[in-house]
Amino acid sequence: MLSKEIEDYKLTLKLSPRQKEILVGVLLGDGHLERLYKPNLARLKIEHSVNQKEYVDWLHTEFKNWTRSEPRARKVKAFGRIYENYGFCTYGHKALGKFQAMFYKERNKIVPLNIEKLLTRLGLAIWYMDDGSIKSVKHKGVFLNTQGFKTDDIERLQNMLRNKFGINSTTRKEKNGKQIYIGGENGRKFIESIRQYIIFSMRYKIPKVLI
Repeated sequence: MLSKEIEDYKLTLKLSPRQKEILVGVLLGDGHLERLYKPNLARLKIEHSVNQKEYVDWLHTEFKNWTRSEPRARKVKAFGRIYENYGFCTYGHKALGKFQAMFYKERNKIVPLNIEKLLTRLGLAIWYMDDGSIKSVKHKGVFLNTQGFKTDDIERLQNMLRNKFGINSTTRKEKNGKQIYIGGENGRKFIESIRQYIIFSMRYKIPKVLI
């Protein structure tokens, strides 16, 4: 499409309720909203290891009307090694700008005060698929990798999990921050809350004792 056609098309875009739920989940995970040169505009950037290609393709399908091209692979260098990542970007839009204002402060990601209202079971599943992991194949416990958030934000997330989903959690200190740990029967309750939304390629994140 030509530039004017693209701008006209973007005027027709509106986030569906399902897209909003997914967006909240990816923003708690590895998703990134990039503020653009125009005030109040942002675009969503999704990027994972190429090993998560099926998950990225699934997310792209969910936001297909918001994208101009298919997901692409690219080489990145980190810690002296070359890795291959895979991802896509959406159009810049004021609807995404509103979420950027909620989830960022001075370019740092934060947890909105109303996260309890924003996060649904679908969003919880997206958050886990995006940035969660199992403790081991022998345990029910799972981790949510919240190392990028400050302590107050992590506590807000723990309160939300307890108040909205009835899931208790603890934290584990890592070199780069804190993880949320959900163990034992709370781990079981967590997985049962989101199981129906876990896509096939992400089922390895369900502890084997709970399959």
